[in-house]
Amino acid sequence: MRWKPRLRTVFLLINLVILLLPLGGIVAWRLYENELIRRTETEMIAQGVLIGSAYRQELLGKGRRQSEAEALPAPVNAEDAVQLADETGALVTYHPIPARLDIAVDPLYPPASPATLPETVPDRRATLAGERLLPLLLAAKDVTLTGIRVVDAHGTVIATTGDELGRSLLQREEVSRALKGEQVSLLRRRLSSDPIPSFESLSRGKRVRVFVALPITVDGQIMGVVVLSRTPLDMGKALFQIRWQLLTAASVLILVVLLIALFTSLTISRPVQALIRQAERVVRGEKGAAIPLQRPVLEEIDQLSQALSGMAHSLEERADYIRTFATNVSHEFKTPLTSIRGTVELLQEHLLEMTTAERSRFLQIIASDTERLDRLVRRLLDLARADVLTPGDERASVGEILNRLSHSFAEKGVAVTVEQAFPALAVRMAPETFESIVANLIDNARQHGGDKVRVQLACREIVTAKGAMLELEVTDNGPGISPGNRERIFRPFFTTARDKGGSGLGLAIVQALVDAHSGTIELTPSETGARFVIRLPAGSA
Repeated sequence: MRWKPRLRTVFLLINLVILLLPLGGIVAWRLYENELIRRTETEMIAQGVLIGSAYRQELLGKGRRQSEAEALPAPVNAEDAVQLADETGALVTYHPIPARLDIAVDPLYPPASPATLPETVPDRRATLAGERLLPLLLAAKDVTLTGIRVVDAHGTVIATTGDELGRSLLQREEVSRALKGEQVSLLRRRLSSDPIPSFESLSRGKRVRVFVALPITVDGQIMGVVVLSRTPLDMGKALFQIRWQLLTAASVLILVVLLIALFTSLTISRPVQALIRQAERVVRGEKGAAIPLQRPVLEEIDQLSQALSGMAHSLEERADYIRTFATNVSHEFKTPLTSIRGTVELLQEHLLEMTTAERSRFLQIIASDTERLDRLVRRLLDLARADVLTPGDERASVGEILNRLSHSFAEKGVAVTVEQAFPALAVRMAPETFESIVANLIDNARQHGGDKVRVQLACREIVTAKGAMLELEVTDNGPGISPGNRERIFRPFFTTARDKGGSGLGLAIVQALVDAHSGTIELTPSETGARFVIRLPAGSA
């Protein structure tokens, strides 16, 4: 059996997708914004390491060589050192400086305070090294647009791309911490009176600025700090730069939405529309209009389709039954009523001319037809009760009822034989209901076989897939039922003994009572007469 998801599963998946789209966009936006800041931080760290190494060489002079460890800023702690194999396979110790800024966690500092007058005179050697380094800083700024300042061991600017030369930056947190040997990266609020630049401009309009400060060490002593600042790429400009990729992603999202709509249409809308069309055809009275859908996809749609098809089939059968029933009732009532009407008209017109015997014969016709109508009405009421009967929790003792019916019909001249008393057998239904079933079958045999008919009752308990069942056989030695009538015997008003008072409702009542109790009744082949086999749920006596 092909698996079909439930409707709530489909709705849950669709809602999850709809929920994840904006949440995913928010997360991706935040992560991308943070990545832009860290990218800027990484670029400035790389620039700061190179500038710090250049300043160190200028400070010491070109004749002195530095160890590889001194060519880098001092690490924050020993955990930053890693050993990796170089091209020859030898282990080499590295001191990477990872980007750590996180806009969601790190504090946002106020704008950088202006430079102040230094408290000490700058070192002559540091000043000369700064002068020689200045062309390098300007060349770097020309390409990277990064603000670069190199301060000496006292925080005085000795080389800058700005206008703070000879002034002190010691009051700034990143400088003071870097002079203590710490590698510092922080975010500051950016104030600018310039209008927001266009997306095509090299300028950036983000209101946050990244500051990186790297200490410069010589022989284990901090000789200065490289301070770099740069406005990271803002989201608008970054998205503009990758606009074609974003258009591709948007196209993919639109395609996903269209696929979701198509999936919803295939799984819900189209099957529901098909069921609506079937229901409309049923309303118009078309027979066989409601059939189970071939590919319902969803479990609930399949159940609804099956239920609608079953309901339509039941309504068609019920409508046919009511139509046929109404026709038969009309016919059954019309015959005696016509006879009564004709007899009354004859009596009204020729009452005085009739002899006493003629009047008695006509009155007898009226009485007979009236009795027939009364019997027909009572049988119709019995059939109506059987059709709407709701089984209870009652139990009927089989042996007691069969023996009582045997004696009752014997008084009417019908021989009923019970094979044995069955004191321990019981059936799950009211005693009067079980008695009505058996009595109708015996009376049916009497009507077709006459007073000399013999009826035999046999009963036993069997086990079926439905559980313990009571199997009752009612056999008679009458004329039997012809093959052409075997399929019609349970139809209301069908009878071959109408002249003997048969209404054609007895077997219909029996079948309705048996069906109401989840039982079965069938006419089985027999050598003589008729043989009915009834199965009813067994119960403890």
